[in-house]
Amino acid sequence: GIGMGMTAPVSITAFPAEGGSLQQKVKVSLRIPSQFQANPPCPSDESIKIEERQGMTVYSTQFGGYAKEVDYVNYAAKLKSALGSEAAYRKDFYFCNGYDPPMKPYGRRNEVWFMKE
Repeated sequence: GIGMGMTAPVSITAFPAEGGSLQQKVKVSLRIPSQFQANPPCPSDESIKIEERQGMTVYSTQFGGYAKEVDYVNYAAKLKSALGSEAAYRKDFYFCNGYDPPMKPYGRRNEVWFMKE
């Protein structure tokens, strides 16, 4: 019952399938605004969970435009290639992040994050 407005980033946990496409299971995460962090409102939908994300170090790449699944897959492949075989990161999932409201036409920011092991 409390309006919290748009938060950024909207983070989607992507689980890559063989061939680089994404599996159908995804996890969408929204940041709870600072004023609600200490005592977040309880979700009325049981499929919504509140979880605390611990600090992490990520390898990241940024791109613009209206991001589609294919864009995230392509930029994840580019990031993987740039990191080579020396970097240790989680390969079973990665984060697809969008920072802008849907109606922002220009200067959009999207990122792919690989979590460092």
